[in-house]
Amino acid sequence: MPVSRRPVDPARFLPLSPQVLHVLLALGQGPLHGYALIQRVRDQTSDEIRLTASTLYDALARLVDQGLIEEVDPPDAGGDARRRYYAMTGVGGDVVKAEVARLERAVQRARVALDARKGTSR
Repeated sequence: MPVSRRPVDPARFLPLSPQVLHVLLALGQGPLHGYALIQRVRDQTSDEIRLTASTLYDALARLVDQGLIEEVDPPDAGGDARRRYYAMTGVGGDVVKAEVARLERAVQRARVALDARKGTSR
């Protein structure tokens, strides 16, 4: 008899650290190896987040253990077989969507609070 798996609640992984969020966002564009992930995160954050190799590989190990990413074969014949490539899983995609929605709500609440404060300062 097949084992039924309950859907994973993305909220249990939240909040994500900025580093993990950007690693997942980078992998949302397709499989990457570690050094390419470091570069992609630097590029997509305009150098605001600079991952070290040790920080990245600790995060990758945790994300694999959590089932948010998985190790995959190099994406094409041009890939370096000596490198480990990672891809986001479906659960990882759900977690990114949940985190972005959480951040959007936080930004909206902040805007409301700032607008209310503007109205009281004269």
